[in-house]
Amino acid sequence: MLYTVIIEATGTALLFLFFFGDAEIGSVLWRALYHAVSAFNNCGYSIFSDSLMSYRDHPGVNLTIILLIIVGGIGFVVIHEVVDRFKGRKKRLSIHSKIVIITTCILIAAGTILIYALERNHLMKDLTVLSRFLVAFFQSVTARTCGFNTVDVGTLTNDSILIIIILMFIGASPGSTGGGVKTTSGAILFLLIWNRLKGSQHVNVFNRTIPQETVTKTISIIFASAFSIVLITSVLLFTQSSALPPDRSRHFFLEYLFEAVSAFGTVGLSMGVTPQMNVTQKIATILLMFAGRVGPLTLALALTLASRKKSIAYAEETVMVG
Repeated sequence: MLYTVIIEATGTALLFLFFFGDAEIGSVLWRALYHAVSAFNNCGYSIFSDSLMSYRDHPGVNLTIILLIIVGGIGFVVIHEVVDRFKGRKKRLSIHSKIVIITTCILIAAGTILIYALERNHLMKDLTVLSRFLVAFFQSVTARTCGFNTVDVGTLTNDSILIIIILMFIGASPGSTGGGVKTTSGAILFLLIWNRLKGSQHVNVFNRTIPQETVTKTISIIFASAFSIVLITSVLLFTQSSALPPDRSRHFFLEYLFEAVSAFGTVGLSMGVTPQMNVTQKIATILLMFAGRVGPLTLALALTLASRKKSIAYAEETVMVG
């Protein structure tokens, strides 16, 4: 509660300064408070009809919203450890916090660089260098389960859409205000592959070994999440009411996939297909939003409880894979 109040109050004060002059003081204060709370909680709802597209070139608004999203997305455990480390009450960060911070930085940096490179001659060709950076940086951060946008997502290139889909699927971190399979899950999966390629049977990082139970849980969560997205995407495709021929309705596949991943990660971004959905498609999307928010956590808890039960181990026999 203390962290939430302090962070949201700071965000409100900064946004108040940046919004000042756009309307009456009461209205400006309300706008600042609303967007600070929405950003920190990775909600993405905006009271502006165009989200934050009107502030696309405003460094202050962009950076404030970005910082609120990032802090809200790394999790309260990491925030607490960083504060303790800064105050000298803690000598080192836990492996969890290190993985979260490093993975978050890598995802944001990679997303920013790729979106900038892919859109510099398309969506951002008429923008200044600063505006291009802000657009790329903002879309990279907001894709990690927030949902604000400073440009029309539907006008992005297919390459950028793919990058955003990957970022939405990974999402924020455990114990945070965001969704997705979580940064730690993505990091553990990468570390599993990396250690296997090096010939190690264990997942090692920072001179520590990740428990096998955690690795198994991670793989289960990622697989179940991907399966859920594929299932709901199939429902959206099979129940579409469009009578267009296949060659003219091919775009629905990308739009529905984007919609499904966005719903699962509780991101809120859309390529504009949401208003055209029928009742069945809306219900399927609602179910996926609910499953995406509570599913990974519930599945992790269920797997933890199940692992405590005694199980029978039979004789081993190999199976060819790959």
